[in-house]
Amino acid sequence: MNDLIKSQEQKSINIEVIYAKKDEQKLFYLRVNNDTNVESAIRQSGILKHYSEIDLAINKIGIFSTSCKLGDPLHDNDRIEIYRPLIIDPKEARKQRAKKNSSQEKGGS
Repeated sequence: MNDLIKSQEQKSINIEVIYAKKDEQKLFYLRVNNDTNVESAIRQSGILKHYSEIDLAINKIGIFSTSCKLGDPLHDNDRIEIYRPLIIDPKEARKQRAKKNSSQEKGGS
């Protein structure tokens, strides 16, 4: 009987699923089968019911800040992160800041 309990424990892993908005973050702790992939864990977490704006076809996903695919396998203590879409392209944001700083420097002289 003890071997059966050990066997069942070894077949499951602990993971976290996190999603952060500008003003809040939600963290779900789960125990899943060790053959669970990223997408399955996200769906099992129930996070999609809390945040209707999450679209797994659009939102980028990562494990500990490293990009991953929905079909990737999980390991014990992984943290799945669901990233919000960017509001503005980072290159465009830099250009806008540079342009703003340039015009401020010209106006200040």
